[in-house]
Amino acid sequence: MTRTMDFRMSREGLMKVGDTVTLAESTLSTLAGTVYYYTIIPALAMSNNTPKPLKNLTGTVIEIVPYGSEWTVTLALEEP
Repeated sequence: MTRTMDFRMSREGLMKVGDTVTLAESTLSTLAGTVYYYTIIPALAMSNNTPKPLKNLTGTVIEIVPYGSEWTVTLALEEP
């Protein structure tokens, strides 16, 4: 099963479609429970918070879309 996830990148040209990237997982405790967020190493882009952790910390860039002064990077992550 493939899961997609969006990341915000603040500088253009740090990665391109087809690149394989590695993620670092971080957690945040909230009143609603634990949420997870991910950073493309080495700090190239960051995800939004998600309640469901990833099972695979390696993904492939499938799309990069400009959004104002930032870019949205979409990763495809293979999960069992």
